[in-house]
Amino acid sequence: MVIFSLLAMVSYAVALPFQSPIAGFFGAGIISLILGIIAVVLSKRVGELIFAIILAVVGFLGGGIGGLLVLIGGILGLIGHFV
Repeated sequence: MVIFSLLAMVSYAVALPFQSPIAGFFGAGIISLILGIIAVVLSKRVGELIFAIILAVVGFLGGGIGGLLVLIGGILGLIGHFV
């Protein structure tokens, strides 16, 4: 997510099928970069319920391939918490 947002800021990104729902309002590069940094920080605590929910929301808002992977990681953290 961080790498794709950096590439988007220098206009080398490829259009991806899973786009960010907030990209049109604020600019995809900066918002995705911030959300990617949040995802990296929270990834260590994905086993806790609140951080898994936050990670899933960050993945949805981030968009792109990285955001989709973060979303899946948040969902797996939720499943792992309850199993």
